[in-house]
Amino acid sequence: MTDTKFDMARLPNLLTYGRIAAIPVIMLLLLAGPSALRSIALFLYIAAAVTDFFDGYVARKYGSVSPIGRMLDPIADKLLVGALLLVFCFDGSFGVWDLVPATVILLREIFVSGLREFMGTEKITVPVSKLAKYKTTVQLVALGVIIAEPLIPGMRELSDILLWLAAVLTAITGWQYWSGVSAHMAQSEDDEL
Repeated sequence: MTDTKFDMARLPNLLTYGRIAAIPVIMLLLLAGPSALRSIALFLYIAAAVTDFFDGYVARKYGSVSPIGRMLDPIADKLLVGALLLVFCFDGSFGVWDLVPATVILLREIFVSGLREFMGTEKITVPVSKLAKYKTTVQLVALGVIIAEPLIPGMRELSDILLWLAAVLTAITGWQYWSGVSAHMAQSEDDEL
């Protein structure tokens, strides 16, 4: 007889896979236009955003933190944020000035991804700061508010504030990553001398 009990150790990675799989669906729903589809996109987005917090919690609670999960979780976040920023650039959600924080966010995420790749080859670890976790939260909330904007009157000012706040936090945490890597590299060079 096979054990039909669900393996909780696999749940965090399944949630991350689900978040990644939801991205193109959310994009298509947003680009399709009608507000009924935007409502579905908002619901799916909220579910995807919640999994970002839930997968880490479950992984720590059940001792199921895995190398693939550690790698995929931040990638899933960056894919979700980047994909939606691009959709908002093309679907008319963003005005000209919204492109500034969107560009800051996209460039930082690409830069930090490159830094992480480099750090992995050099065996450098820079822990994720609390501010970086807040940054992700503000990014996800800002994007949710932007999705909700056409559905709920009066959300434009809030979405602008949150988008700019996300950009500021994104820039600060990008600088923190760079500073951490630079300090480690300087220490390594001193050790070699």
